[in-house]
Amino acid sequence: MEQPLDLPELLYIFDPLCAWCYGMSPVVQQVQEAFAGRLDVSVLCGGMITGEQVGPIGEDWHFLTGALAQVEKITGVQFGAAFRARGQEGRYVQDSEPPSRAIHTFRQLRQEHAARFAHAVQQAYFRDGADLNDLATYEPLAAAYGVEPTDFRQQLTRPETIRGTQLEFAAVGKTGVQGFPTLILRVGSQGYVLARGFQPFNALRRDLEEALRQAEG
Repeated sequence: MEQPLDLPELLYIFDPLCAWCYGMSPVVQQVQEAFAGRLDVSVLCGGMITGEQVGPIGEDWHFLTGALAQVEKITGVQFGAAFRARGQEGRYVQDSEPPSRAIHTFRQLRQEHAARFAHAVQQAYFRDGADLNDLATYEPLAAAYGVEPTDFRQQLTRPETIRGTQLEFAAVGKTGVQGFPTLILRVGSQGYVLARGFQPFNALRRDLEEALRQAEG
């Protein structure tokens, strides 16, 4: 019996706290639906705000407020009043590790829905103002995809999951990615950078079709 061939893989390299990624994630979901059966989509978290960069959102809020309007205009996503209230209040601590660990955990359990879960995490934050540093935030988000909250919580707090998240950050760093979001098509040993920054669906679909043709040729 023949083994099924490995499908090309679209690597979506992002960070849960990246506002431009919040705009890009719905596009990645569209790609996943449009290219179902032709490629696999994988989500990798880059660790944009970690270590010494972790700190109150108020320190960056003046810069962020200008970026939010641009992201909304270009991508069509909306930043909710609850998120804006957190920013204006200023004390919320931005830390990429907890939401990235939640996505890392979910990927071990429901890889096929990882892109959707990643966007759900971003919606919880950027739209609803959820506390992404509270690990309980993620249980209902995972449950929406059939993951038992108890199983998710146990996996989320395991030392190997914490270590795995750090290794994921390191792996993204080794790719040489300069910013988020970045999309890379991987076909066998070949890699094709499709987007650095936001890309609308029609443009991304065109570039992806071309890259797949080149790879197949």
